[in-house]
Amino acid sequence: MDWNGLMRAAIAERGISPALFWSLSPAELSMMLGRTKSLPMGRAGLASLLEAFPDATPETTPEKDIDE
Repeated sequence: MDWNGLMRAAIAERGISPALFWSLSPAELSMMLGRTKSLPMGRAGLASLLEAFPDATPETTPEKDIDE
């Protein structure tokens, strides 16, 4: 992997901070730099994820006593 080239493209050309650069996954970095051939997730993909992994609701989350 060409880390020098990636750092130059991210930090110098895109203004990404070094801390953000090192916190990104290779997939995230590729997407931010426009070096990926896949498209961002669309509405159908998001709907599928939401159905498979729904957010917690009051009905599904046990109550917690704040005073504990």
